[in-house]
Amino acid sequence: MGARVPVALWIPATLALALVTLPVIGLLLRTDFARLPALLTSEASLHALRLSLLTAAISTVLCVLLGVPLAIVLARSRVRGVRVLRAVVLLPLVLPPVVGGLALLYLLGRTGFLGYLIDVTTGVRVPFTTAAVVIAQTFVAMPFLVVSVEGAVRAAGDDFESVAATLGARPWTVFTRVTCPLLLPALASGVVLSFARALGEFGATITFAGSLQGVTRTLPLEVYAQAEADVDSAVALSLLLIVIAIAVIVLARPRAVEGVRG
Repeated sequence: MGARVPVALWIPATLALALVTLPVIGLLLRTDFARLPALLTSEASLHALRLSLLTAAISTVLCVLLGVPLAIVLARSRVRGVRVLRAVVLLPLVLPPVVGGLALLYLLGRTGFLGYLIDVTTGVRVPFTTAAVVIAQTFVAMPFLVVSVEGAVRAAGDDFESVAATLGARPWTVFTRVTCPLLLPALASGVVLSFARALGEFGATITFAGSLQGVTRTLPLEVYAQAEADVDSAVALSLLLIVIAIAVIVLARPRAVEGVRG
């Protein structure tokens, strides 16, 4: 039998639960359910939904491809300055998203040193494109995956990898056959967090990519645009975002838990 929860903890726990649930209830009470199907299936809403799911999925894949190696390097590296490097990597967690968007704009914009080179050599301009949305989402979402995976790497240690190497396994074989399976639960959790963060990204996106319908206007930006034009539409899209976020967490969380138990 598990330990009983002290009664004194129930009061702040109830307040915390109310802080999370009451705003959602407020949205439900404000929803025009008679117009809900029409609002959610409007052309603007469907464009925003498709764009959000597509860009969030792409940015999550980028987070995995770039974030997993980075997390392993941060966890295993003994190089001086790794703490400073970790602080820089985690900076998007504490920076206001608008600041991140502004930083990306001055890096990849037409007057930015990297954006200028790209423009001159290829003629491609990154800001205010769908690619800019993906970059902004990856920028703000990747630290969530790095934190999750780095913690798992530290907790797992290197005993199993050392044994595999002793038995003659090559480094890539050790990574794919030993390291990756050990990290799967943390990776699943990191993927969920990264996707959810990318899906809800607003500040960096509107600063770096703008709000162009069908090109860069994701669901959060569509909510913002509709808040001034049609409040009912903004509320409906807000509920849609909540439902998607809950669905992602509910579907992915059991896999992460099963991985931990296994």
